Amino acid sequence: MRPLFTLTLALSLSLPLLAPALEPKDRSVVLISVDGFPAYMWKDPSLPLPNLRKLAAEGASTEAMTVSNPSITWINHTTLVTGVSPRKHGVLFNGLLVRQGVDKPPVIEQWVDKDKLVFAPTLYDLAHAANLTTAEADWVAVTRAPTITWSFPELPNAEGPVEKEMIAKGLLTPEQVTWFHKGPQGKNIAWRDSTWTQAAIHMLTEHKPNFLMYHTLNTDANHHRYGPQSWPSYTALAYADRLIGDLVASVEKAGMKDRTTYFIATDHGFKKVQKYVYPNVILKQAGLVRALGPNIRQCEAAAVTQGGMAFVYVTDPARRAEFLPKLKELFNQAEGIDKVIEGTDGPTLGMPTPEENQGVGDLILYPKVGYAFNNSAAGDVTAGPTENYAGTHGYLASDPELDGIFIASGPGIKPGVVLPRMANLDVAPTIAKLLKLQIPNVEGRVLEEILESGK
Repeated sequence: MRPLFTLTLALSLSLPLLAPALEPKDRSVVLISVDGFPAYMWKDPSLPLPNLRKLAAEGASTEAMTVSNPSITWINHTTLVTGVSPRKHGVLFNGLLVRQGVDKPPVIEQWVDKDKLVFAPTLYDLAHAANLTTAEADWVAVTRAPTITWSFPELPNAEGPVEKEMIAKGLLTPEQVTWFHKGPQGKNIAWRDSTWTQAAIHMLTEHKPNFLMYHTLNTDANHHRYGPQSWPSYTALAYADRLIGDLVASVEKAGMKDRTTYFIATDHGFKKVQKYVYPNVILKQAGLVRALGPNIRQCEAAAVTQGGMAFVYVTDPARRAEFLPKLKELFNQAEGIDKVIEGTDGPTLGMPTPEENQGVGDLILYPKVGYAFNNSAAGDVTAGPTENYAGTHGYLASDPELDGIFIASGPGIKPGVVLPRMANLDVAPTIAKLLKLQIPNVEGRVLEEILESGK
């Protein structure tokens, strides 16, 4: 009979050695958003994405990721880091909607403090509270967030700590920071994406944050201008892939591969557009808007458009009951409008009611296929062809063309898993599981099927 210790030794030598589990303080989790990346384009085998396809092959991915309503950039980026719907986190625009008074249209203030926009705990808030470090490069709804340790924002500042470090290393000049959004290079979104990528690489390799958020924009800009599946669309996605490849290569060169896990997602898909609907012109023709050119000067009601949707507001709350039936009839009869929904029904779409959040319109409009909304109040045309605008988002998140991509790869992720569908609500709780964080009142779920136990 074979001695027991001999048999045990033989078995132990035949088993693969398991790497010790990473503690949160020893991890770097990188959340990357490629703006406006529809799932249907990911499935196109002719789309040259060698870096993303390698990450997906070595990790997990999904056939489709359902996004949140409204299917707009800031809203869905906030869902990605909170794991809750807009009804809970409160972000409904690329900024904060402010009502100006009984005869004035609402306006959107973009660069307000994060604490005035986001009303749910974020991953970076929870990580900071757990004594982990956080970073962001061009993330959104994070202006002056005190729980982000290192930041290179969409609007950089030459006096910012990360900007100073990059200038000192010769990665950026003070002049480039000054005209980041103004000069000829600043208007070049491809150059800005490259710079945000350099900032993400710098923060990741120099400071080794436990959680980093990084966002590229060039894809969204090209999809709006030229439409998804156009030649510029394919080129923009290939460029985003190259930038992500640069980041992954830099992580490996810095000896950080075994501690870095990537989550790649998007904020929304995209639909092609041929015609505009002008809801503020419709209101003007009904005598409810007085405008000078495209701008509303006075009004009893006004629309704020977001591509594939529009919110309509009665500017005097005391007259809401008087105007709502008239507005519903007006828009139900208009060309290009498919659905007219009352704001009180917002929760059926994962959005608040007007009483819960003043950003929700008294009415919510969705267009027919091929149409998008335009905010202008100029002229008398209520619907007409678009110019220099071939694609948009904002449509109902239930539309399959709004589905986005998702990839997870690196330590802690099972290789070869492909999910048929998930929700973007699931991203935050899954990252939280790796970082041993607890998200209170989360609506998404941990994607246990993509996680390696003990890693």
